[in-house]
Amino acid sequence: MKLSFEEIKRKLLLGENVNLECKEAESTIPKSVYESYSAFANTSGGDIVLGVKENKKEVNPEKRFIIQGISNPTKQIEDFWNTLNGNKVNANILIDDDVYTVSADGVVLIIIHVPRASYNLKPVYIGENPYKGTFKRNNEGDYHATEHEVRAMIRDQNPNGNYSAILEHYNMDDIDITTLSSYRQMFKVTNPEHVWNSYDDKEFLRMLGGYAKDRMTGVEGLTVAGLLMFGKGLPIREKFDNILMDYRDESGLSGDMRWSDRLTYDGTWENNLFNFFTIVARKLTSDLKKPFRLENETRIDDTAVHKAVREGFVNLIIHSDYMMDAGVLKVIKKEDGFEFTNPGVLKLPKEEIYLGGNSKARNPKMQTMLRMVGFGDNAGSGFPAILKAWSNNGWVTPELVENTVLNQVCLSLTFEKTAVKNGDKKTAIKNGDKKTATKSEVHIKNIIEFLSTVGEASTAEIAEKIGLKPSRTREILSTLDDVEAIGSNKDRKYILKSK
Repeated sequence: MKLSFEEIKRKLLLGENVNLECKEAESTIPKSVYESYSAFANTSGGDIVLGVKENKKEVNPEKRFIIQGISNPTKQIEDFWNTLNGNKVNANILIDDDVYTVSADGVVLIIIHVPRASYNLKPVYIGENPYKGTFKRNNEGDYHATEHEVRAMIRDQNPNGNYSAILEHYNMDDIDITTLSSYRQMFKVTNPEHVWNSYDDKEFLRMLGGYAKDRMTGVEGLTVAGLLMFGKGLPIREKFDNILMDYRDESGLSGDMRWSDRLTYDGTWENNLFNFFTIVARKLTSDLKKPFRLENETRIDDTAVHKAVREGFVNLIIHSDYMMDAGVLKVIKKEDGFEFTNPGVLKLPKEEIYLGGNSKARNPKMQTMLRMVGFGDNAGSGFPAILKAWSNNGWVTPELVENTVLNQVCLSLTFEKTAVKNGDKKTAIKNGDKKTATKSEVHIKNIIEFLSTVGEASTAEIAEKIGLKPSRTREILSTLDDVEAIGSNKDRKYILKSK
């Protein structure tokens, strides 16, 4: 949805951010526009507004950003397209409607809307060298992407992942037989008639994609996926000393306790991914409620919530970037939920992930290995299953937070109930939820005051202003009788209803 002149004025009251950049550009397109173009494309998209002068010495946003307009918008737009379609940048990801003008009282602004580039088009860069011309975006503006960030983008171009590569000189001696035997037992229970059950370990691993041979060179050995999933701890640490695994139980703490249980490398277990998953998954689900249910005279202890928690863990493993310069696979069990943090940014926009139906695992071989023993799904329905389980229990929508500066993604699953409606305060207090009702009242008051000032705002803008996560903010907004939504899901804004 295109921005209006009034919307731009309201956005300027919030200042520049990770999705908004202003340029003076009174008579010519500044060179820095292409840096912002690269930065937005490689991060999460955004809007470049031409015709706004910034006084960086001024703290007050109303005085910091001065709308002065463009004197020759037609020529500047023509120059921009000519440059974009030339050799200035490696890829043009815009369509005609992404560049347009808005005006009021004779003042004309140019808006360049830059979408987030598809993973197979990144990096979007200036010039001929991606290591010198790639930019990313943070709240302080555009910055040169590091070599590791550029390499990560190039790796992600591969739709089949990079974890089927053969690790020369890593062979079956580097496999932890105890781990592989445990996996094979689970595989046999899940697939009792499968022909692979009769294969020896090496052939079984080859069929899974954990061992391979290059027909051209004759080189054979473990694949990256095979070593990480089933390898001994020492060869894994030799090859991937940049990656750590860390589980912490932060529930039921007292005094100065930082955690009540922790699993990280301490020499007592072979720290491969399958061990990490099976050990920690049991710890995560051990306290979840298990209603009594029989199926074919067998008690079924698994619930949709159990499966959702494991799905969150599976997502962490199959979407992690194990080739980053540093990263931690972090799983935290909290009093009110769970957090799963993995190294690597999202390959798909969050909107697509929440809708489901499309799966772009960074590690499809690992995804297959886990799916073959009943964990995870490769049809893109895994995340919607998490959303459904949480919704059915009346809990706040799971939040997927991408940090493009730290290059990591965090999935938060909380047992917090959804926002209390205005008219339900008495019910909330009656049910012992007085604290939630009081906190909601404060947030509601802040939302109303904010919208009274800016007129309209997106969920992200409101969330940033009141200090809540977007998912929690969205829950509160859905309960407010004085607020209405305008626009489609992707471009939805909120305004106060006319009285």
